[in-house]
Amino acid sequence: MIVYGKQVFLHILKKHPKMIEEVYLTKDVDKKLFSQVVKTGKKIVRLDFIKAQSLARGGNHQGFLMKISDVGYVPFELLKKETFLLVLVGLTDVGNIGAIVRSAYALGVQGIVLSGVKTMNLEGVVRSSTGAILDMPMALVSDTATLINELKQRGFKIYAADMDGEDAREITFADKKVLLLGSEGMGIPKRILKSCDTTIKVAMEREFDSLNVSAAAAILCDRMR
Repeated sequence: MIVYGKQVFLHILKKHPKMIEEVYLTKDVDKKLFSQVVKTGKKIVRLDFIKAQSLARGGNHQGFLMKISDVGYVPFELLKKETFLLVLVGLTDVGNIGAIVRSAYALGVQGIVLSGVKTMNLEGVVRSSTGAILDMPMALVSDTATLINELKQRGFKIYAADMDGEDAREITFADKKVLLLGSEGMGIPKRILKSCDTTIKVAMEREFDSLNVSAAAAILCDRMR
């Protein structure tokens, strides 16, 4: 898996050096940073701009690229022992998912489940989350209805984000809880909403239809802490 960009490069170098397989640089770096790279014991390859652009498939690599071991999902069973989970229903945009992962990690979410999708571009999520996905257990479950049923059996209270829900500021949240978020275009399907315990929303101070899903995720995760 190829990742690029200075922030994700530095994050992996600092927190997950064992994942690094090769390092690619297009320019000289300061001695301190270079010594950190050397300490990994991995091969350092100097690339010209054209080769770096090709490796990053045109992305903004900022001169910092690396090959890391593939990122995978954790079994859903491992997340059932946690107390604060986030379920993303039908989300596919890696930019939004990456932003949600960063906020969720910072605000105490213990695991994320991607639901209602069969695959995900995890390489893109590594970049868009600035590496936070490497510290956040993530599972992939195709059937959302079955997922909710299993979570309820495990004693989780299910809260779904919906524009017609209750003001999240007025809710006393359970100790063992799950937040469901849907895609910006489709939201959470009505049949799934009906199976949830409570629907919640970010109440607006001014007339406005909605927030970006990653912004709503950050606000609701903070409310639920």
